[in-house]
Amino acid sequence: MPTRAQMEKMAAAVGRKMPPARGLAPNDDLPPEYWQALLADARADEANPVARASGRALRLNEIPKHLLRVSCRRCGRTVEIQKADAVRLYGQIAIWRDVGQRLLDNTCTIRTGRHEEDGCWPSFE
Repeated sequence: MPTRAQMEKMAAAVGRKMPPARGLAPNDDLPPEYWQALLADARADEANPVARASGRALRLNEIPKHLLRVSCRRCGRTVEIQKADAVRLYGQIAIWRDVGQRLLDNTCTIRTGRHEEDGCWPSFE
């Protein structure tokens, strides 16, 4: 650990080389570098190969499995539905992530009354 004198010396050296960066005010626009980094992130596009490979972003008519299963990471419940029944109830073009969330929410037992805390946390299998 550096001594206090060494830390003050390093702080003075850094302060001379670089002017202090100006912070953003609440109504300032974010810099373009921020938006580029955000858009370049793999999670920004829902149709990315990682999300599609997991099956969450697939439509019901694109899923090859016969039995669909979603479980809750919060309460441990598991809901299974046949693909034919899911298509009959929600339509062929329904997205599996939305259908699974709806299936869990329809039978959710953890209700606190606060929107932020209510509901299940789906895990698609």
